[in-house]
Amino acid sequence: MNTLELTHIGITLRGSGEVLIQDLSLVIVPGQVLTVMGPSGSGKSTLIALVGGFLDRAAFAASGEIGIGGVSLVDLPAEQRHLGVLFQDPVLFPHLSVAGNLLFGLPQRLLPGRAARRAAVQQALISAGLDGFAARDPATLSGGQRARVALLRSLLAQPRALLLDEPFGKLDAALRAEFRDLVFTQARARGLPTLLVTHDPSDAAAAAGPVVELAAGGRWRLA
Repeated sequence: MNTLELTHIGITLRGSGEVLIQDLSLVIVPGQVLTVMGPSGSGKSTLIALVGGFLDRAAFAASGEIGIGGVSLVDLPAEQRHLGVLFQDPVLFPHLSVAGNLLFGLPQRLLPGRAARRAAVQQALISAGLDGFAARDPATLSGGQRARVALLRSLLAQPRALLLDEPFGKLDAALRAEFRDLVFTQARARGLPTLLVTHDPSDAAAAAGPVVELAAGGRWRLA
């Protein structure tokens, strides 16, 4: 099991020198969902980008240590960090079917053999209530269905942790609750430390884990 640790994280805007996050330290244990809240511009999504390895270094300066399972991620590119990321807009490849998108997320090193890979994809679709969707064009899916496919693609890659950048924000109330429950259930069942950023208190309540509130000037507190 992996624990995700952020130690003395600092993020500032280059040019202006504005401090977004100052000396932030967090420990997220396997299966736990830690929520980061704060107003727009407080650095929530920037924190996700830093942990995920896709922070725009031309725009932001960052310091501190990021590790998982005792291994530092700081010098690793995003593709070598093995972290699952979900955004507010599900990012699916429009030229691939639903099954094609999921197969893309399943590295051959994890499950060699075409038949075994397709069986894993089919089982994943069944588990998310999407049986029969393998051949569908992503453009024909509803918002909730696209969100579930994006989640399955992340999980099939067997990530070491999940990063959630407001992935429930564009769903209506009923779909939001349903998808949120699916994400948290899967994260806990797989023992994934999960970092969620949101501005919706209902997300934090459903996560049932620690809550960090960001404020102006890089300040933060455990709520």
